[in-house]
Amino acid sequence: MALVYYIIILTFFINMNFKNLAMWAVIVFLTIGLYNMFKNTQGSTSKKQNIIFSEFLSEVENGRVIQVEIQGNNIRGIMANGESFTTYSPNYPNLIEKLSDKGVSISAAPLDEKMPSLFGVLLSWFPMLLLIAVWIFFMRQMQGGKGGAMGFGRSKAKLMDDAKKKVTFDDVAGIDEAKEEVQEIVEFLKSPKKFIRVGGKIPRGALLVGLPGTGKTLLARAIAGESGVPFFTISGSDFVEMFVGVGAARVRDMFEQGKKNAPCIIFIDELDAVGRSRGAGLGGGNDEREQTLNQILVEMDGFETNDGVIILASTNRPDVLDPALLRPGRFDRQIVVPLPDILGREKILKIHSKKVSMGPDVKLKTIAKGTPGFSGADLANLVNEAALLAARNNKRIVTSNEFEDAKDKVMMGAERKSMVMTEEDKKLTAYHESGHAIVALNEKASDPIHKATIMPRGNALGVVWTLPERDRYSHTREYLKANISKAMGGRIAEELIFGYEKVTSGASSDLQTATKLAKDMVTKFGMSNELGPLSYGENEEEVFLGRSITRHQQMSEDTTKKIDVEIKKIVDEGYKKAKKILTEKIDDLHKLAKALLTYETLTGNEIDDLIYKNIYPDNKEGVKVESNDQDSALGSIGLKPKIVH
Repeated sequence: MALVYYIIILTFFINMNFKNLAMWAVIVFLTIGLYNMFKNTQGSTSKKQNIIFSEFLSEVENGRVIQVEIQGNNIRGIMANGESFTTYSPNYPNLIEKLSDKGVSISAAPLDEKMPSLFGVLLSWFPMLLLIAVWIFFMRQMQGGKGGAMGFGRSKAKLMDDAKKKVTFDDVAGIDEAKEEVQEIVEFLKSPKKFIRVGGKIPRGALLVGLPGTGKTLLARAIAGESGVPFFTISGSDFVEMFVGVGAARVRDMFEQGKKNAPCIIFIDELDAVGRSRGAGLGGGNDEREQTLNQILVEMDGFETNDGVIILASTNRPDVLDPALLRPGRFDRQIVVPLPDILGREKILKIHSKKVSMGPDVKLKTIAKGTPGFSGADLANLVNEAALLAARNNKRIVTSNEFEDAKDKVMMGAERKSMVMTEEDKKLTAYHESGHAIVALNEKASDPIHKATIMPRGNALGVVWTLPERDRYSHTREYLKANISKAMGGRIAEELIFGYEKVTSGASSDLQTATKLAKDMVTKFGMSNELGPLSYGENEEEVFLGRSITRHQQMSEDTTKKIDVEIKKIVDEGYKKAKKILTEKIDDLHKLAKALLTYETLTGNEIDDLIYKNIYPDNKEGVKVESNDQDSALGSIGLKPKIVH
């Protein structure tokens, strides 16, 4: 018995967990009860023997029974030789007289005189205890195990661990203005006296606004690493779950944690998940989300002050946020995190390429120049893709070729080399893409051609990709019309070469692009002579469920018809201009289509040399074209290629 107790106590201390104390207590009691039960059972069965009633009467007659204990119909007794026995007695008359005559010592006891044992009590309560334990387990699981079964309203804000790798401002590049704005907050937390001395107050909150991938969350992590104060982070979607009132309770608990750890920073990622405009939605909106938002508004600027608690939030949908959330006193600053310019892209590439073994031919400035419109996340993905391509080719360093291939993969999609195309499909694709390229070359306002290919990429059979020479922040009327003409060039080339009935559906995306540009020119940019400098377009960024239903159209039917007429007029002008260019430059169209059929992919410089200098690429390995091969793809369309090296 001592050994059993020792094992139980040792196991308990080894696995001791105060949250599971009740479970261990139940286990200990059950073990002791089972041990006692089996001990008593074994002890009784080893010393006592069960005899039949007739044998018992015979032993009494022979005088071998000296003592009995009668309890109801159960009889226990002792033989003359000291052995114990048990038997069951029917309603036998004159049993007591017979025992008395033989001199047997008789004792009697009432039924069920003993109190129930501890084991019996535990056994009777075991189903109820099991049910309670199962209920607690499922409630903990429902809430992610945090806060226990009664922890619905506990905040899910996570405290940033200092042991993890810190992100500093040195790890953030390309958004210098945004860094300066948040650095002031960090300086206030480190040395508040400098600001208090001149009467300044720390901002209550700062809202980081920018497109996806620009570095809003990374900037918040840098603030956490630089400030040296407790930093709580939570997602906007973590406030609202399946129970009503949980969101507001979690907001209160989050701010209570912040007050206890003041000065501190609370970062709410994707604020638009819980901060959308109230009253927007079918039936007046989402009451639970609005309750959570109301609690956030009260906590940020209510009767109680939250000194030392700074709220940081990020969103890429500032247009749908509630106006009360954006006013000074709650979010005093709206920090715009823009797309990086060419200098910013170069700095970002330097940061992400620190751990990459690059060859001497890699020029980060050149890569930055060729990636306008890329965000920080896009550039990080570009560097990673280049490293993966180098590893796939069993190279130890990343060269400029890998970066170029990675850029093409990111911008145009991965090559579908396994796709089988017929010769007719290749010719159609070659002339389609050549039509785009020739129009782009002859439109002065168009961006330069980066690359043209008939190799299927992504969802397209071929791609002509143009890149601006510098970052564009606005577009002229001339530029927009040039892009419309360029978009129509592919369809016109198919019609000129193969006929009206051979026009394919490959121009569907081009038509969408041209129509959208024309519509924006008429309704948003005021570039229509007929309608004048007026804006007729709705702000599509603000449209979401509920708000779009309650919005009224502010245009008459006549105005709508005029808009449709103007859009068609602009697209038709682009169509006519592209057709005129391709008709006059039909020889260039044939020349470029022939080169694409031969080489499949041409860069912008190679296209310029081909069209203007009649110089064919000399860096394409293993390409041989016979001028007299009438069965080839070139010969079938009546072309006689002549490659000049």
